[in-house]
Amino acid sequence: MKKIVLFFPLIILFACGRNHVRVSGVIKETEKEMIYLDKMGVGDIVSVDSSGINKHGEFNLKTKASELNFYRLRLSDNNFVTLLTGPGEKIRITSNKEYLPENYELTGSENSQKIKFLDNHLLKTQKKLDSLTNLFKELNNKPGFDTISEGLNEAYLKVENEQRNFNIRFVLENLNSLASIKALYQKFDENTYVLYKNRDLQYLKIVSDSLQKAYPESKHTKALVADLEKGLNRYNQLRINQIIENMPKTALDVQLPDINGDTISLLSNRGKYVLLSFWSTASEACLKENLIFKSLYKKYNRKGFEIYQVCINNDIVKWEKAVKFDELPWISVIDTDPEKSGVARMFNIQSVPFNYMFDKEGNIIGKDLHGRVLNIKMNQLFE
Repeated sequence: MKKIVLFFPLIILFACGRNHVRVSGVIKETEKEMIYLDKMGVGDIVSVDSSGINKHGEFNLKTKASELNFYRLRLSDNNFVTLLTGPGEKIRITSNKEYLPENYELTGSENSQKIKFLDNHLLKTQKKLDSLTNLFKELNNKPGFDTISEGLNEAYLKVENEQRNFNIRFVLENLNSLASIKALYQKFDENTYVLYKNRDLQYLKIVSDSLQKAYPESKHTKALVADLEKGLNRYNQLRINQIIENMPKTALDVQLPDINGDTISLLSNRGKYVLLSFWSTASEACLKENLIFKSLYKKYNRKGFEIYQVCINNDIVKWEKAVKFDELPWISVIDTDPEKSGVARMFNIQSVPFNYMFDKEGNIIGKDLHGRVLNIKMNQLFE
């Protein structure tokens, strides 16, 4: 019986250990009396434990943990290090000085070691950039500064590019680690990401695909997937804007058949303000918006307003019935193959309803105008 009584506490202690993260250590030469452990969520940071620092600089922190997560070990808001740790890990931190980012050593967590590796490299890069910035200020207005500044700018860009290549290399070598998320979102300063180019979205995609397999339930994985989608949408919109801006005006013409089978050109309405509207008979939102369009058309058509409405639908019969039943008075045409249509690609139509407003010269002056926003635009043009 004695063996059984002694055995149960051991099981309980072992189980508790597996459900906690423990962070302990020693910080020398510090005047701080407290140290804090914060859990870093998606868009929020929550303090989960605090510890006094004894006269020997020792501290002990603990928090419950059910999954791998980011934490912040903090002496103050400007003096902290990031950890990536999960259930059962016991991290040991030692630092010879109070300022942690430059002085700490870590054991007990492989993922936290990766974060340290990332942060240390960025810290060195930031120091190099600060030195170049200070040198730039020091030499400003000195003789020959124009020539000197070119060299300083080249050196600055070289340091930035070296950091960028470091982060890319880290990402590709750690695709199955949440630490790769840190590499994707590191910043040189408050406003400048290390990976900021449009083509860097490919690394978000690669990491997103890998982490969905390795950590499908992690909130950090889910946030990355959502951010990737937003980034791709922004990128696609930038691409279509650039295409539209660089195209000759005649390239923005649309030529599709109307209900009588006659091909109608968008450019045939030059001299009028034209709302190019994309819709589908299967969309309730589109059908409701057509009622609003009828009111606007009645009010502004005689003042030089036209609607060129493209139905993205492969059911010609339903489209014809809808046009006749709703008595749509404007130009109604149909694109029966939007998947292959140059029109859909040209205007980056991802969903309906969607529209573009053209001025009298055929230039785009607005897009995705609905409800109150559309009314305001019409008032600006005609009132």
